[in-house]
Amino acid sequence: MDNIKYELIIFWSDSDESFIVEVPELAGCKADGETYEEAIANAKIVISDWIETALKMGREVPKPKGKLMYA
Repeated sequence: MDNIKYELIIFWSDSDESFIVEVPELAGCKADGETYEEAIANAKIVISDWIETALKMGREVPKPKGKLMYA
């Protein structure tokens, strides 16, 4: 899944000593990584797994909404 269309929230966590990626449109979908790039790569895997699991369970997969929050 190279073309992520879901909003990603990426931040550094001192307590985890890693970058955290949250995908707010997919409940509970989070990833982490030692580097920014690794965290995004891991998020791609987690998003793909989240969607695959939802489809297997017969659950609806939300359509990406684009930018959700404003700074």
